[in-house]
Amino acid sequence: MSIDLKDTVKAIREMITIIDPEEDYLTIAAAEEQMNLTEEARRKELEETHSKMRTLARALEAARISSTRPPTVPSAEQHTATLNELDQTRLSLVKAINDAESASATKEAELARLKEEITMLETSDPAAEHDLDATALRLAMYKNLGFEAVMGKDRRVSKMLVRAESGDVHCVTFEDGKSDHEYAQLLWKLASS
Repeated sequence: MSIDLKDTVKAIREMITIIDPEEDYLTIAAAEEQMNLTEEARRKELEETHSKMRTLARALEAARISSTRPPTVPSAEQHTATLNELDQTRLSLVKAINDAESASATKEAELARLKEEITMLETSDPAAEHDLDATALRLAMYKNLGFEAVMGKDRRVSKMLVRAESGDVHCVTFEDGKSDHEYAQLLWKLASS
């Protein structure tokens, strides 16, 4: 053992000349300072990373909230059902519009036909197309008013049958020699009785 100890002591003594405590202190101090700077840089980097992580977590939560369907918005099934209902309503409205347009076209065609018919009627003269006997028309009007003429053998009116409002029938002869005005008064008086 003594040999080892001597070698060790000799090695230490040789090292004493190599070891400079002041230089070693400065090296250790510089290493500690470098370690402190590295630790401070890592701490700042860690704080920045934590800050970024909190910002990203808030952004993630906001994205999660914005990606969920709010209760006021219908679900996909409800939205599909609403779209189907709106399509059915649109189709029924299109059909109703087509029906209305078809009816309108029919009415327009009928209106055009009626206008053409009116124009034809306005330009035609029915009296010129037919030989009208004014006497026959007057007799028909008198009969509708309640006066019926009875013709004599000479083809002249000899009597007038008057149907009164009460339903009675009176006979007036034109042989009394009264004036036309007096006969007219008598006939109207009997008709209104």
